[in-house]
Amino acid sequence: MVKFTAEELRAIMDKKNNIRNMSVIAHVDHGKSTLTDSLVAAAGIIAQEVAGDVRMTDTRADEAERGITIKSTGISLYYEMTAESLKNYKGERDGNEYLINLIDSPGHVDFSSEVTAALRITDGALVVVDCIEGVCVQTETVLRQALGERIRPVLTVNKMDRCFLELQVEGEEAYQTFSRVIENANVIMATYEDKLLGDVQVYPEKGTVAFSAGLHGWAFTLTNFAKMYASKFGVDESKMMERLWGENFFDPATKKWTTKNTGSATCKRGFVQFCYEPIKQIINTCMNDQKDKLWPMLQKLNVTMKADEKELVGKALMKRVMQTWLPASTALLEMMIFHLPSPAKAQKYRVENLYEGPLDDIYATAIRNCDPEGPLMLYVSKMIPASDKGRFFAFGRVFSGKVATGMKVRIMGPNYVPGQKKDLYVKSVQRTVIWMGKKQESVEDVPCGNTVAMVGLDQFITKNATLTNEKEVDACPIRAMKFSVSPVVRVAVQCKVASDLPKLVEGLKRLAKRFGALDLRPPALTWLLICVRECSISMKSRILLWLASSGPRRREHLLRRTCVAFALRSVMLFFMLMPFTGVVARSFQLPGGSSMLLSSRPSQGCWSQCTLWRSRLLRMHLVVSTVF
Repeated sequence: MVKFTAEELRAIMDKKNNIRNMSVIAHVDHGKSTLTDSLVAAAGIIAQEVAGDVRMTDTRADEAERGITIKSTGISLYYEMTAESLKNYKGERDGNEYLINLIDSPGHVDFSSEVTAALRITDGALVVVDCIEGVCVQTETVLRQALGERIRPVLTVNKMDRCFLELQVEGEEAYQTFSRVIENANVIMATYEDKLLGDVQVYPEKGTVAFSAGLHGWAFTLTNFAKMYASKFGVDESKMMERLWGENFFDPATKKWTTKNTGSATCKRGFVQFCYEPIKQIINTCMNDQKDKLWPMLQKLNVTMKADEKELVGKALMKRVMQTWLPASTALLEMMIFHLPSPAKAQKYRVENLYEGPLDDIYATAIRNCDPEGPLMLYVSKMIPASDKGRFFAFGRVFSGKVATGMKVRIMGPNYVPGQKKDLYVKSVQRTVIWMGKKQESVEDVPCGNTVAMVGLDQFITKNATLTNEKEVDACPIRAMKFSVSPVVRVAVQCKVASDLPKLVEGLKRLAKRFGALDLRPPALTWLLICVRECSISMKSRILLWLASSGPRRREHLLRRTCVAFALRSVMLFFMLMPFTGVVARSFQLPGGSSMLLSSRPSQGCWSQCTLWRSRLLRMHLVVSTVF
């Protein structure tokens, strides 16, 4: 049962210190969407028993078919934290209620543009890494994207269940594996030195690293175990956390801590002794169905199971026990609240990256202060298809002011130039809504520091835009996004029936709205096939399309005779540098004056004649054709 209402969500939106805007980023198949289910379940949107199997943020049919996230999905979650869990929180807060605006983003390299759109409107990132596979190529790509946007990261080492159930990894080996994963992530983070952002590296002993098993819905930080053992050893929690990581060893025989392994059979690393082995013992007891040993162990841990849960066996029992003992939502929420910034804090150092105008004008000042009474500054990062075919929600983030239903806004598109009217519109927002995964909740207005979806602007926004108040004519736009991938695959599309051409053109226009990085040139084959499918679906009436075979993009250039030798040397160099990329070069001397004709900028009157000449020359003299 959902534990909050739209009214409660709207009320907490005014408490900007209690808001966290965050993205979940990772390499493909490292468990982002599965782990996100635990957070969704804690808010009551799905049942705890099915968390990890539903993948609530994968809302499309093809995402379920392929088993990967294709489009980034936003969801607003309301949590009421206990006073005990917040007793060590030193930041500013207004009560115990928190709003998490979470965006689950794709991990496949083909869909990097969706990650870019998600990062622009968030302030923090939960980086998910498979504990066995470690930091992969796309992990590094999305992490660099996040740091480039001044997004503060926290890390979770996921799929820990593989260590116990699949690989049977011993404690010390597991510690060394986890340590390498964290070190590799920190190597990437250390390359970004930003005085305003500060140190962005993650450390388990500081609570910025979690260890999780998203499929089974459990996770922990060293804080969880430090609280358990602090009273037992009579030490401070922070000191206990330091002992649970790094070169700290404990010998139960002597009951002493050392910084070196003494060689004794009972002397083990703190993490292994107090974190890894207790979890391993609980899991093995559940999997071996040794309930006579399990119940006393759970009683010592103050874990209470329901009567029907005690009847479970094997993996189902293990999953329920671990969810009850170490719920993933508790560990991840505490880590996000304690270590990710609120909008009020993040916008102070992000304004330089965001605003294109002078950093001392009223608009930059309003963004920096996250001022709800300031002028509206809102950035639309993506367009989301509505249930009505051909219509879209404009999804973005309010950086200052408020956006309200019926409000007239000034829309500055990506081609807008201050002082000109190009790509500039003044229109009314028909409706403002909160995005809830597969559902939307209408609200009267949305203040700064929050994500929002708007109805009625899709006719005037192609991909992204900056919105401000109708009368704020001096406002400069928020800086356009930079995508990390470029289009490298092309395919020709045409109608099998010529009369369907207007429908195809309309479908392509809708497609351009739907895919932020698409310039009708998608970046990879998987993305391209999805685009073609979306183009067909978005048309109000289906039409038959003919597709040419896909291939890499090519660029042609015609050279004069004196340049041919240089061109061929360049081609040979290209072969040596890129052995897996094919390049074909053929050189002929062009007729006199033809290179001048083709390189000069023709007037509008002779454009058709020039095109004809170019076509004839290319048929006769293919000079250089390279793959880019």
